Amino acid sequence: MFHLEQFLDYGLVFLRIMVGLVFASSGLSHVKDPATRSKEIGMPQSFTLFLGCAELLGGIAVIVGFLTQLAAIGLLLIMLGALQKKLFVWKTGFWGKDGFGWNYDLICSSMLIVILCSDGGRFTVLG
Repeated sequence: MFHLEQFLDYGLVFLRIMVGLVFASSGLSHVKDPATRSKEIGMPQSFTLFLGCAELLGGIAVIVGFLTQLAAIGLLLIMLGALQKKLFVWKTGFWGKDGFGWNYDLICSSMLIVILCSDGGRFTVLG
């Protein structure tokens, strides 16, 4: 119907920026206050700090397109951990209480899969 293939790389850059911002901001909140975040997610403080650094660096790498596929794989592994926690430990529903279900994690994972499979598009620093 519409032939918009020439805009695909621009769409992928926008997707990378949005996904990267989500992970970088989440990682920054983990790094800034690991004690509080560790209690919220039920993990040790040292792991929460590691998780925050991984999210922050992975988010930045996805935004700028630096080793995009590796960054997407790393962030996907983090999302698998989040999904496991919400599904099997907290037994959160798809929409969850107050909108904190695993639908969000599934959407982020889906976007990371698109980034992984497309290598983030043509506009990258180092692919």
